[in-house]
Amino acid sequence: MSIKRLDFAEPFFDVHHIENLSIHHIEGRAIVLNLSDQPMQVETQQMTYLQSNIVADITLQNVQRALVIERFDAHDDDAALFEQVKQHWPSAYEVRKEERLRGVSHYMSPKVWVRNIGLTMYHSGSVPLKVGLHKFHPFCEEPGFKEVHTQIVGVGKMQQCREQDINTLYWEETMAPGTTHRPMYDTEGNFPWHQYETITPAIFMAVEILPNAPQEVVA
Repeated sequence: MSIKRLDFAEPFFDVHHIENLSIHHIEGRAIVLNLSDQPMQVETQQMTYLQSNIVADITLQNVQRALVIERFDAHDDDAALFEQVKQHWPSAYEVRKEERLRGVSHYMSPKVWVRNIGLTMYHSGSVPLKVGLHKFHPFCEEPGFKEVHTQIVGVGKMQQCREQDINTLYWEETMAPGTTHRPMYDTEGNFPWHQYETITPAIFMAVEILPNAPQEVVA
């Protein structure tokens, strides 16, 4: 049994990684993401693998592995929150040096690894964001890399295309706070052309999943 506080989203959000708990009580509102292939019970509902929801004053049951994000809606002024975020987090281009991110209003928190799962918050500041369609992830070239995104603040959408051209769009999922889009990778970890796009300025969490923990990660 464990409850581990993760500091990568501070001072803006409180994030905890919880594991192997028969019950876990949450006071107030929070976003919960199930990281286990075992369903988690929420009242009469079941939350399945990589499904997330906003919950309130609830007792989770059969928690094998999950994330709890608190204070996601504790900020009265989103615009003020985003300005503070820009003071704390560097631009994604500055960190990752990907050409598609050059000049894009896209900022990222530090990344934290919890064994095989990497977590990063991103602030997308413009509408449209224009982060660029991509199907490869040069920042993490580990075989079997998989990734989903969970909306924290604001509204966005995950788009999938047949080619590196938005006119070939075939799938779009709207993401409000608490939403994690459906996994888009196949069984071998291959991605279609895809991008996150803003509907409003937003913050989302990237969840990177590796078959095994990186060698430098011991937690």
